[in-house]
Amino acid sequence: MRVIVAFVAFVLALPVVGRSTDEVSLGDVADRALEQSRLMVTGSKPFHMKVEVVETTHPGSEYQAKIEEYWVSRGKWRRTIQSPKFSQTLVVNGDSVSEQNTGDYFPFWLSNFVTALEDPFPSRMLEAIKRADVKIMKPSGSTGGQMCSNLPARVDRWVICFDSKNGLLSSIFTKGYGAEFKEYKRFGDKHVARLISDDPEPGMHLEARIVELADLSSPDDSMFEVSQATPAAERIASVHVSEETFRSMALTNTEIDWPPTGGGLETGGCAVYASTDRTGQVREVWPEGCDSTGLEKPLRDAVKQWRLKPAIANGAPVQIEALLGFTFHTKVSANPPPELTDEEVRKLAKGVSEPVFPPGTERGAEYVVRISVDENGKVTGVDNPNKLPGPIFMAIYRAVSTWKFRPYVKGEKSQYFHGDLAFRVR
Repeated sequence: MRVIVAFVAFVLALPVVGRSTDEVSLGDVADRALEQSRLMVTGSKPFHMKVEVVETTHPGSEYQAKIEEYWVSRGKWRRTIQSPKFSQTLVVNGDSVSEQNTGDYFPFWLSNFVTALEDPFPSRMLEAIKRADVKIMKPSGSTGGQMCSNLPARVDRWVICFDSKNGLLSSIFTKGYGAEFKEYKRFGDKHVARLISDDPEPGMHLEARIVELADLSSPDDSMFEVSQATPAAERIASVHVSEETFRSMALTNTEIDWPPTGGGLETGGCAVYASTDRTGQVREVWPEGCDSTGLEKPLRDAVKQWRLKPAIANGAPVQIEALLGFTFHTKVSANPPPELTDEEVRKLAKGVSEPVFPPGTERGAEYVVRISVDENGKVTGVDNPNKLPGPIFMAIYRAVSTWKFRPYVKGEKSQYFHGDLAFRVR
């Protein structure tokens, strides 16, 4: 789940004074998690891996891919990616690199899964973790819990959770990147997550499943031959930039014409994560939280129309991506959408899954969120007006964002609606 800006303020590190001897450096825990699970490092044994990516909420959508990798060493590997709008064959052999692409844009959502498979921590994140003085509990050896459930750690809007038994990475959320790691199984001396998932927006659940992972005992050297290296200028690379840099490159108007809302705040904040192709056209815009869920879609639609000057890095055009923040000023519509009670919302719900609350959550406690649902019964937003603690809100968000609804019909016409949903901890 990438929608973290609106609720990440809950994440607190313990104060330096009075720390328990059962605490260790977050950087050390992260290093240990990578040491146990990362396959593509010096000294790892060669392997062959196949991965299938699919949007489980809409299996026939464009959000699907097949990834296959033959890995001998850090300097000798081959990866192919096939998806409806982009395909790539990448061969690395020492200093020689061959990159053959079909399509001019490497989708951001797909590159995130490649990152999660190869190196779960974005490099800038791991470096910041090690610089920060943040502590987290040692893995306790107990099963069924996460070390961040009662003691999460904050590093510049980044939230990380580890399995309490062995310290393996269970989830990571940061600006523009999110992944949950599940179904760990042994492969040699490693523990490898066979399922990686992400919820980039309400109602969308993406999964990357490793369907084959085997030793590569006798690699065919011809697979790694690079007869003609691809110049760096012809390879597709993506660079994270600051919001200031992103906006300074805009060739089109970046002011947002905010539409009237169906209720709630007239002034507040929204954020999105945007990615451009190498010509400067914005290609993807993902929600990162908004004080008025009804404004997320018009904001995303507006930013998708932006065009920037082509970005250049090391003499070559690159894709760029950035977290963008906005302050909205709007008015409440004279005909706001209906606001439904918990009972009314639940009567329309189908395909319901209940939240899995963090261990230690108080039994009997009730938590309420507000959701927005469009005319087709799709969840368009999950809001946190009662400022629920982060782990609680995340648990509810993950469940509710997968719900489906029958359209709310009034006067023989389907209507967009807001509604409250209450959850009681059993």
